[in-house]
Amino acid sequence: MKAKGIWLAIFIFIIGVITGCNQKAEPVAIDEKNDKCDFCHMAVGNNQFATELVLKNGKVLKFDDIGCMYQWMKEHKNETVEAMFVRDYETNDWLEADQATYVYDQTIRTPMAYNVISFKDEDKAKKLCE
Repeated sequence: MKAKGIWLAIFIFIIGVITGCNQKAEPVAIDEKNDKCDFCHMAVGNNQFATELVLKNGKVLKFDDIGCMYQWMKEHKNETVEAMFVRDYETNDWLEADQATYVYDQTIRTPMAYNVISFKDEDKAKKLCE
């Protein structure tokens, strides 16, 4: 009877490890009072320009501008990125960076003047360019 209990505990532990390993990275809330851009060190606003990277080790990096995120990645090529998140320009909703449509427009002022914004809906992005 004792052996069954040990095997049951091992089984539950293995299931827990497998489940924990399969968790998808998620963006975290922006704390406007304390969060600083991990590239330029300016304040990160809880707005449509904020972006985040989740590293393989679980560390979350926050950026005030899409350009800052990409500059950080360029300078830290050896870091393993688990997930990248950007905000929809109209709704502020988080979305995975590879699911976004990007627009470069000199008339849109982003915090660090990279002037790139992201949209979930490609048609909305196209309308901005018309």
